[in-house]
Amino acid sequence: MNNTQLDVSLIISTYNWPQALRLCLMSVKALKKLPDEVIIADDGSTDDTRLLIEEFAKDFPVPLIHVWQPDEGFQLARIRNKGIAAASGRYIIQVDGDLILHPYFVADHIRFRQPDTFVTGSRVIVDKPTSELLIGDRRININLLSSGIKNRSNGVRSKLLSNYLAERYRQNDPYFMRGCNMAFWRSDLVKVNGYNEAFTGWGREDNEIAIRMINTGLKKRVIKFAAVVFHLYHPQKSRSDLDRNDDILQETITQNKKSCELGLNQYTAL
Repeated sequence: MNNTQLDVSLIISTYNWPQALRLCLMSVKALKKLPDEVIIADDGSTDDTRLLIEEFAKDFPVPLIHVWQPDEGFQLARIRNKGIAAASGRYIIQVDGDLILHPYFVADHIRFRQPDTFVTGSRVIVDKPTSELLIGDRRININLLSSGIKNRSNGVRSKLLSNYLAERYRQNDPYFMRGCNMAFWRSDLVKVNGYNEAFTGWGREDNEIAIRMINTGLKKRVIKFAAVVFHLYHPQKSRSDLDRNDDILQETITQNKKSCELGLNQYTAL
């Protein structure tokens, strides 16, 4: 993190899928409202990803920063913390590198933010044939009416509906999160010490940080029918660590934890 406080940082996590990351970065360039910087949080990709980022950085409209760590298996919590530590924005929007962002994605998140809250959103699922066509043709022209998508209603964009549902949608499930589309105030991430790096392998690190934020008194808001993203198809990742991750999650719930030991403060002077 540099000494200049920016407004919005967009953190994009990625691992060895530069073809999808290309479309994600193309969609960032097409945003109606740009973030002040983009951080690529790279969980150990090979040189193909580095070369792609260098290619985009030549004429990217905002600073494009590559944060890389060695490949030591699925370490998403760790690389997200490193991305947060490198970010200079007071508000952090977090996405995955297999998403195509709607042109108003960042503008919607900025409109939606409020003090003492954090945000999770939805996603439209793009099927395998359509994903392969978009990647092969290097196209990002996909929308609510496109063929080859599931969860089509998640592609609807309505300010009225999103405001109405912000604190009503999935309120019976306070720990519901979509890690591919989230946003936080940086100061709140510092307060809970970021992601818990006890999580390795796929799953639950996003739910667990939400629990700790709620335990500190923050309110979750769901950005439904706004901040639309289109999720490119890929095979399901291994769930081999899920039982152990569920145990960590349950411990945070039962012990009413507000922070974590192995977190953000390893990488930045808080």
